[in-house]
Parts: sequence; C-alpha cells; structure tokens
Amino acid sequence: MRTAPESCERDRDRTSAPGSPGPWPGSGRSRHLPRRAALLTTGATALVALAALTATVVTPGGDGGGSPAPGGPTGRPAAVPLPWPHEGQASVLVEGLGDRGDLGTHGTQTPVPIASIAKVMTAYVILRDHPLHDGESGPRVTVDESAANESVSGVESSVPVVQGRRLSERQLLELMLIPSGNNIARLLARWDAGSQQAFVVKMNRAARDLGMDRTTYTGASGIEPTTTSTSADQLKLVRQVMRDKVFRSVVALPGTTVPGVPGTILNTNTLLGTSGVIGLKTGSSTPAGGALMWAAIAPDRGGRDRLALGVVLHQRAGTSPQEGLNAALDASGSLIEGVRRWVAGNESGPTAGPRPGRR
Repeated sequence: MRTAPESCERDRDRTSAPGSPGPWPGSGRSRHLPRRAALLTTGATALVALAALTATVVTPGGDGGGSPAPGGPTGRPAAVPLPWPHEGQASVLVEGLGDRGDLGTHGTQTPVPIASIAKVMTAYVILRDHPLHDGESGPRVTVDESAANESVSGVESSVPVVQGRRLSERQLLELMLIPSGNNIARLLARWDAGSQQAFVVKMNRAARDLGMDRTTYTGASGIEPTTTSTSADQLKLVRQVMRDKVFRSVVALPGTTVPGVPGTILNTNTLLGTSGVIGLKTGSSTPAGGALMWAAIAPDRGGRDRLALGVVLHQRAGTSPQEGLNAALDASGSLIEGVRRWVAGNESGPTAGPRPGRR
C-alpha cells in the first residue's frame, strides 16, 4: 500500500511491519509491533471463537439498543464506571444482557470526522445489496482505471491493483476492510451504484434507516473530513453489521493477500487476537484523529461468552494520523479490559431477543 507523509489530512490506517514484502512501508508504530507479530498465530483462535459465538448474537433492539433511555446528558443511559477515554467520545454495549448490557456513552455526542470506519457502512450496503453466504466468494468485479490509478497516488491509504483484473466481492471486501484500501471502497461503490455519489445516497439512506440521525456520509472511503458521526450512532451500525457472518469472518482475519503482489497485508487492527478481540475497523486522519470500532468476546460470571461492542472516536485529533491511531488503540484496549471485568461480574442469563438468521 502506498502512503504519504503523516501531515497530510487523509486516512492513514494501513501500514505493515518493517521488512515485510510488498509495497507497504513500515509504520513506525513500535508500541504495537509485538501485537502485529502475534496476529497470524492468534487469527485462527479468533475465528474459532467467533464461530462459537455466532449463535448468541442478538438482533438490534433486543437488549437495550432501541429507544434511548433517560439519564445521560445525550438522552442515553448514564455511562457505567469504566476506564473511558480521556478525550473524544465512546459507546459500549454487551449483547444478551438486556438493559444492563447498555454500558452507556462517554463524551459529548457532537458529530466528528470518522475517517476509515466509514468503510463499515460501505461494507454493510454492499452486503445488503449483494448478500453472500458464508464461504461464498460472490460475483467478480473488474478493476477499473480509476481504482488502478489511485493505487499509486501516494496521498492516501490504497491497495495495489491492476486494471482489468477480476476480483471477487469477498476479495474486495477483505482489501477494503483489512488494509483499508480507499481505492477499493470507491471501486465497490461504483460497482454497486454506478458512481460514488449515487452510492453515498444509499449510505445515508441506510444510516437513516438504522436511526443514525447524527451521521453524514460524503464518500465511500471516509477520507473526506465532511463524513461525520458520533460513537452512539456508529454503535448502531456495529450491532447491525455484526449479524452478517461474512462481515464477521472478514474483520476477524489477521491478514490477506493481493493477487499478483507477494507477501501478506496485516490487519490494521492490532488489538485483534488480544483480550478477546475478534474484529472490527480502524480509522485515522488529521481531522478525525484516531478511531476504532471493536468487537470482543467477554465471558460472564457463569462462563457464557457475550459479545461486547464498542466505538471510540476523535482520539488526539489534529495530530498525525499515526499518533491518533495509537491513541485510539491504547484507549480501546483499556476500555475492552474494563468491559471484560464488568461482564465477568455479572450473572449469566438467557440471551435476549431472537437469534438472527444467516445475516
């Protein structure tokens, strides 16, 4: 993946470890390199745990995710005492525990730039319009001239692809979500809707349908600082998209490959495989700072695995994308550990709401 100086106001959440093959330079994220080294060995464990957890994921609204309850300054329940981030905003929910599982929102819910976590909505719309069964690769998409040219632009996070090559829907989802390829997000948008502009209309319509009334999408990749949202809104999307088996399997992967390019591209989510983390998506830019959607397994007091979901936004905004991303990873890691401790102290009970179907 091509990258540019960190001072550029752009998405910068994909780099690979120093010395890795392929065109992705080292990130300089030395604090997280040990985690990267463990990703490939922990990925299989995460996927096995994810499969076991599938049956316990509940539909949105079944356990406190419907209408907001009074109590907090934003209309949501007051946040449970947890190691919340010192800046920005965050929201957390644990599926299957009823109202107790809504652990609240921390920070003022003012819409802020969200960088590459916008790609989660892109994936949601693509899988809604072109659903895949677990294990399917889906239809093949031809790499167009724009996607090929953008892969060598040097000013944003991108994946090297060759014009005319045909890649499956599943491959493109991996290249968009794992190394955070902006050019792949826009390629998928054009494939689905004919143009990125038409696809953005679909993204905003989907947001309205999910009750994300403080969210505005202006592009499929999230590079635009005008794509804004709140942690509470993005948590609604996380709950919905994590019902899709294909999406869950993609974001649980420790890495992927690009056809014709040697080496493995590591997942930008360096928390994957630690503290029960089984996915989701990073984001970083100068306007957005660092952002992370995360999903983690949290055993309750009875030993039953619960699915904890969280969103952390606007960490170290205005600094370099790398500094923001490091801050988001650190803040999320502490928050996940606090959530897991909280869940471990709660009684096991029946899962609230019906079990989802394939999606």
